[in-house]
Amino acid sequence: MALDQSPEEIAAHEKELDQFKMSQYSLAGKVAVITGGNTGLGQGYAVAMAEAGADIFIPTFGKDEWDNTRRLIEKRGRKVEFMDVNLTEPGITDKVVAEAVEKMGHIDILVNNAGMIRRNPLLESKDKDWDQVIAINLTAVYHMSLSAAKVFAKQKHGKIINIGSMLSFQGGKFIPSYTASKHGVAGLTKAFASEMGAYNVQVNAIAPGYIKTANTAPIRRDPARNKEILDRIPAGHWADPSELMGVAVFLASDAASYINGAIIPVDGGYLVR
Repeated sequence: MALDQSPEEIAAHEKELDQFKMSQYSLAGKVAVITGGNTGLGQGYAVAMAEAGADIFIPTFGKDEWDNTRRLIEKRGRKVEFMDVNLTEPGITDKVVAEAVEKMGHIDILVNNAGMIRRNPLLESKDKDWDQVIAINLTAVYHMSLSAAKVFAKQKHGKIINIGSMLSFQGGKFIPSYTASKHGVAGLTKAFASEMGAYNVQVNAIAPGYIKTANTAPIRRDPARNKEILDRIPAGHWADPSELMGVAVFLASDAASYINGAIIPVDGGYLVR
């Protein structure tokens, strides 16, 4: 606080500081739509947001882990509904959002978590792998975001959280389709943020580093590749999925109301080396 401020300016500054409340981090009364939220990191986002007070709607392909995910969310006193759907089907995302609104009453948060990865050396890449990865990791993210944005624009509030990757920043190895899709997610995040901010809608992305998941198991089993990665992480270890959840809840909350268009690495410092 500057020493030359008037009493009125000091009082106004103190009033602004008093507006901060820890309750801004709560998701009570919110509804989060989390694609692929029944397994893996998606399940983690769903449970974390339920813990913070949100009800959850999960569009997903297949019924794996529905019962377990339901148990984890209802254990926290929150409501959860599922929709068995292929997000790459043309025109489906408007139906997903409409069903979410019908079943939950409203929606406030979209987490574009559903995704896939195919590993092959570049010279052995298959067109089928490219098409499938781009369809779910990028095209479906665009359509889900657009369908939700139409609702958010009308209600003048909403949060879209995309899931990027270290491959939103780098080239990687053996995953050209995944790398292209995650660079695209970063671009979509910025493009949507640029236009949706005027509607009080914040659009951000999380870029997970190297997390202990089923997708990364092959890398962790490769001693040379595992060492290469660990040597670059200042934290010195692969992250547990729980270490990713705090930033997701924060971006979904009112506490992040002035963060828009950010791609936030959660990587143990990987990118600084």
